[in-house]
Amino acid sequence: APSAPRFRLRARQSASDRLVHRDLSVVAPSKPATPTRSQSNSPARSCPVPPLRGFTRRHAPEKGKMAGVGEGPLGTKLHSSATKVSYPRPTRVKNKAPAPTQITAEQIVREAKERQEETFRAPKQKITDAEELAEYRLKKRKEFEDLIRRVYWNESVWVKYAKWEETQKDFARARSVWERALDYNYRSQSLWLKYAEMEMSHKFVNHARNVWDRAVNLLPRVDQFWYKYIHMEEMMGQVANTRAIFERWMQWEPDHNGWNAYVKMETRYKEWARVRHVYERYVQCHPSVKAWVRWAKFEMSLGDVARCRAVYEDAVETMEREVDVDQLYVKFAQFEERVKEPERARAIYKYALDNLPKEKAREAYKAFTAFEKQYGDRGAIEDVIVGKQRVKYEEEVRANPTSYDSWFDYTRMEEQHGDVEKAREVYERAIANVPPQNEKRYWKRYIFLWINYALFEEMDAQDPERTREVYRECLKLIPHKSFSFSKVWIMASQFEIRQKRLDAARKILGMAIGMHPKEKIFKTYIDMEMQLGNIDRCRTLYEKALELNPFNCSSWVKFAELEKSLAETERARAIFEIAVGMDQLDQPEILWKAFIDFETEEGERGRCRALYERLLERTQHVKVWISFAQFELRAMALNNDDDDDDETQEPEAAAARRAAAEEAAAAADPEEAEPRRVESARGVYERALRSLKENQPDAKEERVMLLEAWRAFEEGVGGGDDRVAEVEKKMPRRVKRKRPIYTEDGTPAGQEEYYDYIFPEEQGAAPNLKILEAAYKWKRQKTGDE
Repeated sequence: APSAPRFRLRARQSASDRLVHRDLSVVAPSKPATPTRSQSNSPARSCPVPPLRGFTRRHAPEKGKMAGVGEGPLGTKLHSSATKVSYPRPTRVKNKAPAPTQITAEQIVREAKERQEETFRAPKQKITDAEELAEYRLKKRKEFEDLIRRVYWNESVWVKYAKWEETQKDFARARSVWERALDYNYRSQSLWLKYAEMEMSHKFVNHARNVWDRAVNLLPRVDQFWYKYIHMEEMMGQVANTRAIFERWMQWEPDHNGWNAYVKMETRYKEWARVRHVYERYVQCHPSVKAWVRWAKFEMSLGDVARCRAVYEDAVETMEREVDVDQLYVKFAQFEERVKEPERARAIYKYALDNLPKEKAREAYKAFTAFEKQYGDRGAIEDVIVGKQRVKYEEEVRANPTSYDSWFDYTRMEEQHGDVEKAREVYERAIANVPPQNEKRYWKRYIFLWINYALFEEMDAQDPERTREVYRECLKLIPHKSFSFSKVWIMASQFEIRQKRLDAARKILGMAIGMHPKEKIFKTYIDMEMQLGNIDRCRTLYEKALELNPFNCSSWVKFAELEKSLAETERARAIFEIAVGMDQLDQPEILWKAFIDFETEEGERGRCRALYERLLERTQHVKVWISFAQFELRAMALNNDDDDDDETQEPEAAAARRAAAEEAAAAADPEEAEPRRVESARGVYERALRSLKENQPDAKEERVMLLEAWRAFEEGVGGGDDRVAEVEKKMPRRVKRKRPIYTEDGTPAGQEEYYDYIFPEEQGAAPNLKILEAAYKWKRQKTGDE
């Protein structure tokens, strides 16, 4: 026994030795050929040669043995050429041009489809005797059973098995298959339906009842089983059984469709009492608008209006606190509209709008609008539209109580509608939303609600007491320590003036000055006293205003104008002197101009000249010099003339009158002669130019402005070409230059171009300007030649 395996191993080795010797006899024992250049460089030759299967490292030639000779697995001597592996030479593509006939992927797929062999179809088997039929049935049942054993969870296998038994008219076996399928999955609706359909299609009524009864007991929430069961009983005329099935179903409280099917069944047999009884149970099970409306429509279909109205009334009492009660009100009103009761419908709509929340009354408002357009007058239609807008504004102010724009629109709508109490209620609700912070920017829109409220009470409601109370509460509410609104104080005082209560108006304005004095309040108070002719009060108010704000130039000017209007020249001059003596003013140019105009109108040339000199001591602005020169040129007699006379007269007559006035003034005062005035004005221009050169050498644009005004002056007075040429010589030349620009942190940001002015006296200080001038001259000549 132990020698048997060794014998087999030797047999295998001898067989392998014979195979190797046979292979070696084919190979020539000469030395291997030298590889060519293409073979040595080919990737196949560069790869290492894998050893033959069965050869290991222990078969490699040892030292001292002949090179190129190896040893096989059985001790056989092998030449190296026997172990060499040769690879096929790669094919080179010589012609890479596209083929003349191209083929698309669609053609390949189509040809593959055309050449595809037809699938194998088993030949039809014809059964000729009972033995073959029994054999066929046994074979099919075995196939179905094997298939069920593998995939019992697949319903389609059970269904095919049962239907096949049904085709063989073996209903007992078919029922057995269905029952086995239901044992695996009794929750499958399709199995129950197909099982029952088999029984019904072959008129096994009791079997079908049994199936449906078991189905509705196991799965009572599947409405399709109930519908099929009821349909079968009703088709057989078993009304009592149908009603009994409905009663069983109603105990499970189905949805609206189930109750509606019960109602329709009783309606088909005209059992009106039973129908009403079903509806009573229906609305108790599902207290919804749909259920009540269906009941009302049923009563309306019978023509019983009283019962229908009673149904709607019971529905309103029952559904009063439900979410969708607005739909019920609309349906009720539409019912009254159909039975020609518009007053009842209007009452229902108004009751709904009064009791429904505003956000749920949209559909009711929409239906009410359509109703009023059909049955109502213009006033009723407007009421509906206002109600609809009221709902919109209520939603907006509820979402954002401090949205004062919405409150403005809401109050304006109520005012236009004419309901005083409603508008007053909206105003009270609006002013109750005080801004959350004491910052004036938040109060600006809010304070206009109070103003509109006061104007509404005064103009529309014509209630002076409530208007006065509104102003009083508004003034109490404003935080005067932080800010105030002069408009409210002024409107409150003007209201008291309209009510002929001057003392109350003075008291309000006095409180305003004491709590938060503003320029507008002083101006209003002074205008009121001026209209009343109380000059002393006006002077007192001006003194108070200047005491509180002595830097306000407009107050000084108006105070002086008041004294001037009263022909108090010395008082007006004194006021101006005090004003210009102030060290700090907000708009001193206005004050100086008004003072100079005042002296000019008075005809005091010397005083005006002195004022200009005092002003030039404070500022060397070029406009002051130009104004000074124009003043020296102007005749004082023209300032005293009435401008209205010039406007009423013709131009020639006005010019003649002015010339006569100038001659009279020159005769009275030599300084008013035209040559003297021209020389004085020219002297002012020369002084101004020297002052700008010495004090403001960098103000080149101002010097240019002065020279242009001087040139216009010389051309206007007719001083001659010499004078104009002399001024022209002083005019600078404008050149374009570049200067570096820097960012805020001092980093260079490139260069910008600007225009500079080169005056004649600066020509020697800039030697490079001659080169630039020559370049400009050359460029002009070249341009002219072209």
